Amino acid sequence: MTFIDGAGTPHDLNAPVGHSLLQVAWDNGLDVEGACEGAMACSTCHVIVDSDWFARLDPPSEDEEDMLDLAPMLKSTSRLGCQIIVTEAMEGLIVSLPGATRNLMLG
Repeated sequence: MTFIDGAGTPHDLNAPVGHSLLQVAWDNGLDVEGACEGAMACSTCHVIVDSDWFARLDPPSEDEEDMLDLAPMLKSTSRLGCQIIVTEAMEGLIVSLPGATRNLMLG
């Protein structure tokens, strides 16, 4: 699996089956906030899925789409990293991290 960080640098990562993309990012020291720790109560684990991969993933839930509406730099292939669970079929998945996030939990 490849994560492309906000500076455009690719990181080839080991992504254990059953882990969320948020957990994979954390396990590999990538700068993904995940302020709600995967509870889908923020949009700080926003990732942009490569267009070749987007349709191969399970579609986002309505709740995920609502939370994504709060994310800056939203793209048509945006998802929440906490909602994508790694499967063996995701070998070669490419996701990019946006250049910014918005933490609505801070006030």
